[in-house]
Amino acid sequence: MLATTLDIYLVGVGGQGILTIAELITKAAEAKGISANFFPTKGMAQRGGFVKAQLKLGHNEVGPDIRPGGADLIIAMELSESLKALRFLKQDGDCIIYGYNWQPTEVMLGKAPYPTVEQVKEEVTKAGGHVTYLPPENMPEGVADNIYLLAAAVKHTCLGKFFTAEEIQEAIISRWPQGAERNMASFEAGMGAL
Repeated sequence: MLATTLDIYLVGVGGQGILTIAELITKAAEAKGISANFFPTKGMAQRGGFVKAQLKLGHNEVGPDIRPGGADLIIAMELSESLKALRFLKQDGDCIIYGYNWQPTEVMLGKAPYPTVEQVKEEVTKAGGHVTYLPPENMPEGVADNIYLLAAAVKHTCLGKFFTAEEIQEAIISRWPQGAERNMASFEAGMGAL
């Protein structure tokens, strides 16, 4: 039986397009007649500041933010930022991580460690989740990384049980009709990731 609701917690750093991913999923939900509550937290608009979004699909009422242990899916566009979202992941939830590294000042100054990919995967497993990791070095040149990650999420996580690739592609094309060719190439690359 398909789920009727889907709660998604998205994290990254400014400039990566995390809010755009949430907007595209919201657009796809609205096109299907699914209610969507989108809670963005822009924080630092400049590159490098923490950005998060919470998206609740299929709920009949406008509700509060996703509570700890309430997210079916975490979408993370930065390796270390994914750790900030783990407390929100449901048992058996999905976590997809694009392994981009944006080291904070403390790390650059040698005052704090930066997590390894294996450490992050281990933390997702400890939280009871399933992890899909996308190495940035595998992404083709010229591809929009947020569209690439969104496509991989459709293919490899519970997002694909809620939307078809075509439904997400329609949302992308309606958002950027003049950039459709590049965005569809990015989407196809993400569908072929892993």
